[in-house]
Amino acid sequence: MIGPIISSGILSPMWDNIFAVLIGMGFGFALESFGFSSSRKIIVTFFGYDFVVVKVFFTAAIVASMGLLYLSYFGLVDYSQLYIQPTFLASAIVGGVIMGVGFAMGGFCPGTSLCAAAVGKLDGIVFLGGMFIGVFLFSESFPLWEKLYNSGSQGSKMINDAFGISPELFTFFLVLAAVGMFYGAAWVQKKVKKVEY
Repeated sequence: MIGPIISSGILSPMWDNIFAVLIGMGFGFALESFGFSSSRKIIVTFFGYDFVVVKVFFTAAIVASMGLLYLSYFGLVDYSQLYIQPTFLASAIVGGVIMGVGFAMGGFCPGTSLCAAAVGKLDGIVFLGGMFIGVFLFSESFPLWEKLYNSGSQGSKMINDAFGISPELFTFFLVLAAVGMFYGAAWVQKKVKKVEY
């Protein structure tokens, strides 16, 4: 298996930053194309008016998961060369709650706020500014939060490992969940009163 093309030596590490810029530009273009630079487009998800945000991200998860499986079958990806972010369960839960509240209040996540700021939207710029202030305050007070930050360490664990199932079975369940979500979202949208946003 050849694994990722840079860590396998197929391309020079000098390509790292080039790929980062190209992928970032592509991701930003995709966010803007789906309307994710609009806080209204995102916030209506919480009210059941429009589920395009959930559908796009579920689709991305399915494509990435199935793509990795197929590429590994053809010997084009070596799982052992993929970086898995270590899991810190307690801090992930606390951070998830904080981000979820911020997402619901501001209508942006970090990525979509960057997209909105890049196209000159004032609410995106304000949200991005608040995010940088939060990052600064957190970094300056890190000794106070260090114990929480490192708590609940699970190591570099895949979700399928946590459930004790194979990657193939997890992907199958993920696809089923996505299909269920697509049908459920369509049902909710029919029941919820339409609004102009």
